[in-house]
Amino acid sequence: MEVAKSEAEKSGPLDANEVAGEAARAAEVLAPHLRPTRARLSEYFSEQLGVEVYLKPENFQRTGSFKVRGAGYALSKLDTQQRKWGVVTASAGNHAQGVAAAARRMDIKALIVMPESTPNTKLDAVKALGAEVELYGPAFDDAYERARQIESERGLSMIPPFDHPDVIAGQGTVGLEILDEVPEAGTIVVPVGGGGLIAGLAAAMKKNQPDVRVVGVVASGAASLARSIEAENIVATESVKTIADGIAVKRVGDLCFPLIQQLVD
Repeated sequence: MEVAKSEAEKSGPLDANEVAGEAARAAEVLAPHLRPTRARLSEYFSEQLGVEVYLKPENFQRTGSFKVRGAGYALSKLDTQQRKWGVVTASAGNHAQGVAAAARRMDIKALIVMPESTPNTKLDAVKALGAEVELYGPAFDDAYERARQIESERGLSMIPPFDHPDVIAGQGTVGLEILDEVPEAGTIVVPVGGGGLIAGLAAAMKKNQPDVRVVGVVASGAASLARSIEAENIVATESVKTIADGIAVKRVGDLCFPLIQQLVD
């Protein structure tokens, strides 16, 4: 059986300016479907650090995560035939809910492969949104390989959680909102798993405000990005260990990494 090629294998490296332009288009498409999450000043952290610290509360976003952005934009780009056949993805929970919510809104069938360790709260939330769920493997990367197999066998369209041009652009809308909400921002600190959020955000940010610093943070038990930057090529970790299941990824994305190398401070 031949597994479908990844987006990186098909399209090659992404152009940062094109990603920024696509993020602007994504913002228009997603606007009617997003919940406002205006950045808020944290008095506690500001007092602790001696600078103004704002939080971008995407935990208040629809489905509880920024992931609904990339998922929603990627599904919006599907053609009629792709929508008819349906979509498949793998996720530890947040991207799964984003895909399921967007698929329900667009009347598209969605199959989500989730690790066997997925918390019941996230599993139940995905099922409640109408998606079909298959549990497979101990970690995200195992579930992803299973989703790629299903993609090839059943002809479904893969909506990766981070390594896809439209997903990256959709996540970049977070950066555009920060520019509008906190125009004086000097440094943006971004959590990193596979790299979709920081890649899209950095592309959108540097296009509009090139002097703003973008800093990524990884869990020490899921440090593929940190090790990859040090090695100057993608390095996968043998295992992941973190309570933050949303970033429990063994390998940073092929499309994400070159953008991160180019744009992230």
